Amino acid sequence: MISRIDLRGDTLPEGGDLRDLLPRAEFDVEAALEKVRPLCEDVRHRGTAALIESAEKFDGVTLERVRVPEKALVDALEALDPAVRAALEESIRRARLVHRAQRRSSHTTQVVPGGTVTEKWVPVGRVGLYAPGGRSVYPSSVIMNVVPAQEAGVESIALASPAQKEFGGLPHPTILAACALLGIDEVYAAGGASAVAMFAYGVPGPDGCAPANMVTGPGNVWVAAAKRYFTGRIGIDAEAGPTEIAILADATADPVHVAADLISQAEHDPLAAAVLVTDSAELADAVEKELEPQVAATKHIDDRVVPALSGRQSAIVLVDSVEDGLLVVDAYGAEHLEIHTADAAAVAARVRNAGAIFVGPYAPVSLGDYCAGSNHVLPTGGCACHSSGLSVQSFLRGIHIVDYSEEALAEVAHHVVTLAEAEDLPAHGAAIKARFAWKVPGK
Repeated sequence: MISRIDLRGDTLPEGGDLRDLLPRAEFDVEAALEKVRPLCEDVRHRGTAALIESAEKFDGVTLERVRVPEKALVDALEALDPAVRAALEESIRRARLVHRAQRRSSHTTQVVPGGTVTEKWVPVGRVGLYAPGGRSVYPSSVIMNVVPAQEAGVESIALASPAQKEFGGLPHPTILAACALLGIDEVYAAGGASAVAMFAYGVPGPDGCAPANMVTGPGNVWVAAAKRYFTGRIGIDAEAGPTEIAILADATADPVHVAADLISQAEHDPLAAAVLVTDSAELADAVEKELEPQVAATKHIDDRVVPALSGRQSAIVLVDSVEDGLLVVDAYGAEHLEIHTADAAAVAARVRNAGAIFVGPYAPVSLGDYCAGSNHVLPTGGCACHSSGLSVQSFLRGIHIVDYSEEALAEVAHHVVTLAEAEDLPAHGAAIKARFAWKVPGK
């Protein structure tokens, strides 16, 4: 069901050479880019009509309007299962605790007497958030996008999720209920690249959508391609690829837990990656044995779980030691990384590349998906080596405010002029000289 990669016995290669040995899903955003281009431009030129046409073509529904009526949000919340509501409220509460602590304050540095630089943090003005609605429904993604934007102080927040035929062309009612719980009343029944284009260009009309400064949220390859298409026009969080879990484990790990956690990610999508890195052949055997009954007992076996576990993106990677395992997981840069080793906290502290790290047997990825308080919008495809997950910081811009007195500028003017002329930019130096009745000696 799951393949093996044996890296024992030899010195591990470094950098990209090691990364190339590890499993990864094929995810060709560049190829998808050419297909989403006409969809995006259609939204630009035809607005709501293009969005309605896309919903009919891709979601099988005929919409009268794209914006969701506020009454639908209220009705969805009133009809929500009380247990689901309580779970969503607790998820929101915990996410707010973590994200509120990420707020940043302005800070002023006095460089010299009379010369200061202040770094001021300003939220983006408007964001468009995307909640997927394909194989599964993700109210948790509503929370993970909305909470950091709200805690950052973003004043205008809109959300899009695909129209659902089963619900009369509205997004899934649990998505709508989550929006209502969070106080988001600007919601659109729009999916895929068309939704990203709606946020990027804006759509005129009484039920139209104002353009956003930034678009965030996970999605399929078409959403990722649309984000790439609009990079520069709008800010984005990341080009999210298929979800992935890596587990670094030794002989102390419980194979029942490890197998369950691999399956938990495999049920997302047939391209989902499930990778176990271990120095214990006995654990590898036990996990393989445990996968069979757990897979047989779960849902989505044939369309997601088995294709994901048996795909080229999933594997059990055997290494000589936990030390080598650390090299492997750092090269892999997993979206989610679980540590199931002796002294798991100490091992986790040494990891450099991961979207989020889950320490020990009682911090599974599922906890992070819903109720840990952490954010589950995380870098995929190895991007954790240079990128972070969604946070309050994602929605803030740092602006430097430079305030120098005449005396403070005069004190450093000769250095500025010297550097300007060293770069053959004499007008830069002249802008300094124009403020004073002197010349730099020898100039």
